[in-house]
Amino acid sequence: MSFSCWFGSEHYRDHFEDGTYNCAECNTPLFDSLKKYEHTSPWPAFFSLIHPDLVSRYQESPSAIKISCAKCGNSLGHEFLNDGPQLGKNRY
Repeated sequence: MSFSCWFGSEHYRDHFEDGTYNCAECNTPLFDSLKKYEHTSPWPAFFSLIHPDLVSRYQESPSAIKISCAKCGNSLGHEFLNDGPQLGKNRY
């Protein structure tokens, strides 16, 4: 099963069904549900992309990178450095 990902997709915050989370614009698979975890933010949280080349990155601050779908440019929110569930892991 696949789910659409877009900036502000609060709908999937508490959603843990197996499948992939795809770009809402071009349907590129971005995140696997096995890499999703509970976080206090209002959006779904992942600690890994399916592949790092699937997103474009723009450094906004020392701890946050704006990410977009590399294929179509759809805004996906941010990658937060060293804020994942394990030491050294990032949060998407």
